[in-house]
Amino acid sequence: MIIEQIYTGCLAQGAYYIESEGEVAIIDPLREVQPYIDKAANAQAEIKYIFETHFHADFVSGHITLSQKTNAPIVFGPEANPSFDAIIATDGQSFQLGKLTIIALHTPGHTIESTTYLLKDESGRDLAIFSGDTLFLGDVGRPDLAQKSANMTMEDLAGMLYDSLRNKIMPLSDDVLVYPAHGAGSACGKKMMKETIDTLGNQKAVNYALRSDMTKAEFIREVTDGLLPPPAYFPHNVKMNKEGYDSIDEVLLKGKQGLKPQAFEDVVNETGAIVLDVRHQNDFAKSHIPRSIFIGLSGNFAPWVGELIKDVHQKIVLVVDEDQLDEAITRLSRVGFDQILGYLQGGIDSWVAAGKATDSVKSISAATFADIIGGDPVSKPIVDVRKVAEYEANHILDAKNFPLSQLNHYISVFPNQEEVFIHCAGGYRSMIASSILKSRGIHNLVDVAGGFKSIVKVGIPLVAEVV
Repeated sequence: MIIEQIYTGCLAQGAYYIESEGEVAIIDPLREVQPYIDKAANAQAEIKYIFETHFHADFVSGHITLSQKTNAPIVFGPEANPSFDAIIATDGQSFQLGKLTIIALHTPGHTIESTTYLLKDESGRDLAIFSGDTLFLGDVGRPDLAQKSANMTMEDLAGMLYDSLRNKIMPLSDDVLVYPAHGAGSACGKKMMKETIDTLGNQKAVNYALRSDMTKAEFIREVTDGLLPPPAYFPHNVKMNKEGYDSIDEVLLKGKQGLKPQAFEDVVNETGAIVLDVRHQNDFAKSHIPRSIFIGLSGNFAPWVGELIKDVHQKIVLVVDEDQLDEAITRLSRVGFDQILGYLQGGIDSWVAAGKATDSVKSISAATFADIIGGDPVSKPIVDVRKVAEYEANHILDAKNFPLSQLNHYISVFPNQEEVFIHCAGGYRSMIASSILKSRGIHNLVDVAGGFKSIVKVGIPLVAEVV
């Protein structure tokens, strides 16, 4: 028996490979499915089932392509109604995998069709649950994503989730392993632990939502409290996962079209494509195409693309190091951004060689920043683009908080009389913010390289809490 968690940090997502006696089940696969096919082939095994815990909102699953390439059936839980052929399991239905048994436990609440898969060994002993977004480590799935499709309020769904957890999951043995679909960093929950595997017994002890004395009213209140609006791309990903999508092979073929500088510029002018620069932030700061948007592959690339480029149908052209081209297209496709029309052949060097204009971002070290403000940050406008919680925990005295995810709301009030110093935690988000501001015609900004992590080391006055 093999149980392997295949974790993708950029999406904080766990897919699962289960093998027994030459038969394989894949749970919640990513869109690029060849690694699963190769893994099974190397083990001389056959993919027998593809299990989906629910219609995912935060990424495009690979279930359809994997089924097309392997002829393995897709399995959803009760109440699912996909536009393609699938097995719609009944609550408690068993699926044999070699000497193992997988049982579908209908656990609605995150979504109506949400299903947890219980794995049993050949003796019938419970081994593990693959809990999707029903149960995370430290949290549970948010109940506000399926309201419209279910014609319910998030409080209604939260109540269903309470019942699912207490009737289907909490009665299981404490030594059952919990394999969730997501970990810390995912927008599908709010208090997830950094660990990605745990025992159910430990979750009963540490997960606020599994308190044995918790009433349904308390659960609903705590689970729905403090939920941030979901990223705009979530509904489209649900639609793709439910209705179908193009093969990633086709998306890669289209996106890998090399465009020389003039052709690149023509495509942008003719189609309205966004120029998305995915290089390292230091390279973008030195030289980039005017009005291009920076979101680097070195950070939480796909979630930030989904958060900031609101329309998944938006046409995109890439500025990317050619050895990272496949990675960039793949990671965009994971969150449903398939309209990639090509990339700048030869990179920024070819752009410069063609005599095209470039722009740059003024960037200084934290030490230089400290020298400039001279111990008096009130004398200079400072913008902190971290999350509200990060800002409230500790920030520069008198700095304004314009969180990156809400930056568009602050464009009209961005200081315009003098240079504005902008920072985040480590330099990645502030460069994204700088690119967005410059694309809107705001150029009076200076990026503080290294962000708050470097700033705290140079003696600048800080405020440990909001006054």
